[in-house]
Amino acid sequence: MNTAEADDLQADPLEDAVRAARLFALAPKLFGGMVLRGSSPARDALVAALGQRIALRRMPGHVDDERLLGGIDLAASLSAGKPVRQRGLIEEASGGALVAGMAERLDASIAGRLAQALDEGGAALVLLDNAAEPDEGPPASLMERLAFVCDLSASRRWQGVELAPAALPLAAVAPLDDDAMTALAATAAMLGVDSLRALIFAGEAARGLAALAGRESANDADLSGAVRLVLAPRATRLPPQEAEQPPEDQQEPPPPPPEGEQDKAEDADRQQQEPDLSEILVEAAKAAIPADLLASLAQGKAPRRSSSSGTGQKRKAATRGKPLGARPGMPRGGAKLALIDSLRAAVPWQQVRRKEQGASPDSPILMRKEDLRIRRFEERAARVTIFAVDASGSAAAARLAEAKGAVELMLAQAYVTRSEVALVAFRGETAELLLPPTRSLTRARRALSELPGGGGTPLALGLNAAREVAEAVIARGRSASLVILTDGRANIAADGSPGRPQAKADAENAAKAIYARGIDTLVVDISARPGPEGAALAQALGGRFLALPRADARMLQAAINAVQPALAA
Repeated sequence: MNTAEADDLQADPLEDAVRAARLFALAPKLFGGMVLRGSSPARDALVAALGQRIALRRMPGHVDDERLLGGIDLAASLSAGKPVRQRGLIEEASGGALVAGMAERLDASIAGRLAQALDEGGAALVLLDNAAEPDEGPPASLMERLAFVCDLSASRRWQGVELAPAALPLAAVAPLDDDAMTALAATAAMLGVDSLRALIFAGEAARGLAALAGRESANDADLSGAVRLVLAPRATRLPPQEAEQPPEDQQEPPPPPPEGEQDKAEDADRQQQEPDLSEILVEAAKAAIPADLLASLAQGKAPRRSSSSGTGQKRKAATRGKPLGARPGMPRGGAKLALIDSLRAAVPWQQVRRKEQGASPDSPILMRKEDLRIRRFEERAARVTIFAVDASGSAAAARLAEAKGAVELMLAQAYVTRSEVALVAFRGETAELLLPPTRSLTRARRALSELPGGGGTPLALGLNAAREVAEAVIARGRSASLVILTDGRANIAADGSPGRPQAKADAENAAKAIYARGIDTLVVDISARPGPEGAALAQALGGRFLALPRADARMLQAAINAVQPALAA
C-alpha cells in the first residue's frame, strides 16, 4: 500500500460527507437526499454549508399531515369568505430539501408520506440520525430512497466546510458504458447490496463525481468514489475470499513459442496481470467501511436497522403522549375536541350550506357532526422484563449469580429505557415471585441477596408463574416479555410429583399457554453443555433461543438487549 492509499484510509469521514453533499447539491431530486448519522459539530457545519447551496426547511418532530402536505388556511379562509389553501412543508421545500431531526424516531405514517413525496419527485430529504445504538436508525423505507449515508460521529473536523460548485452540469457527462455498470453490479453483489436503487445511485454518483472534476466521462477513480459513497455504507457482507492455490510441483519449462506468437503471448500475460475493474471497486469499498463494521461483516453479522427501541410497544391514547394527526369523531370517552381541525374541515362547505339554509354570507360558521375532529396521541407503554430462573440442580449457583447480575445491570438503565424488571425462581416443588415489577435497584438487591438454589426442576410451575405475572403486567396496560434461564430439562410435574415424561408434557402445555397469550419470550441456556431441550422449549413458546455457556452477567444483559427490539417489533 502506498502513502496516498494509507492517507486515504485514515481520512476524516467528513471528507466523504462533503463529496456526498456536493453531489446531492448538484442534483437533489436525482439523489433523493442524505442520512447524516452522529450528532457532532461536523454535521452541523455540513448542514450549514449545504444550506448555502440549496434551500433547506426544518421539519418539526411532531409534524401533522396538514402542515406536511398542506390544507386549508383557516385564518385566510375566514377573512376571505372562501377556502384558501396553504402550502405544506413538502411543497415549500420543492427544489430544496427538508431537514428532519431525530430521524430515528420518525413515525411510520410520516415516513410513508415522505417516501411518497420522494417517489413523486417532491422535496429531497436530509435525515439527522441521532441513534445511540448501531441497530437503530431512520425507517428503512426512507433509507432505501436516499443515495448517501454518512457517519460523522467520529469526525474531528468542523471548520472550513465549504461545498464548491461543480465544474460541469451533470447533463454534460456521458452515461456509463456497459463495462462500468457491470463492474458496479458485480461489486454490489459481492457486498450483499441487493437494492436496485443503490446501483442506480452509484452509477449517477460516478457521473456526478466526473462533473465535479470537469470531466465529460467517468473514469475508474469516479467509479471507486461512487462505491465508497453509495455501496460501502450499505454493505451486508464481505466479498468471498479466493482460496490460495497450493504451489505446483516443479516441472520442466514448456518449449518456447514460435517467434510470431511470442508477442501475442506476452500481450495476453500483460492483460491477465492487470486487475479487474470490479476488484478495484471492491478494494475501494473495503477502505470506506469502518474497522468495527468490517470486523462484524467478516463474522457474518450484518448490521440491521430497527424501528423499535425495546422500551415498550406503541399504542394509541386519547389524552396523553406524542400528538398525532386529528381524526373524525365525537369528543367523548375522554377524547378531546380538535377545534382548529374541526373548523378547517367545515370551512370549504360554508358557501354550500349557507345557500341551502338561505343564510347571509356574514353568518357564523355552520358546523355539522361530520366536521368534528378529535385529538389523537401515541404513548409508549412501559416494558417489564420478567426473568424466570431455573434455581434447581448443581448449576443453580451459576445461573442465579448471572441472573442477579443481569437484573442489576438492567435496573441500572431502567430510568433511561422506562423499563421494569421482575424475577420468578422455580426449584424443588415450587415457583415463587421473588421480585415484583420494579425499578428500584435497592429493592432488587435486597430480594436477590438470599435467593436459594438446588433441588428438582419444576419447569411447568415456573412457566405458569411467569405467565401469570406477564398477564398481570399486560392488564395494567404495559408491555411484558419473558426471559427464561433454563436448560429445559424438566423432572418435576405440575402437581409436584417426580417423573420426566409427565414433567415434559406439563412444561409443553405451559409453554403453549404462553404462546397462545402472545407473550414475547426468550429462552437462554447458560449451562456448560447446552442440549436440544432449550431450543425445543423456545420453539413451543414461539420465542427466540440463545445458548450462552459460561456467560457472565454483562454478556447476558447484552444478549437480552440485542433481542429486545425483535421481541418488541
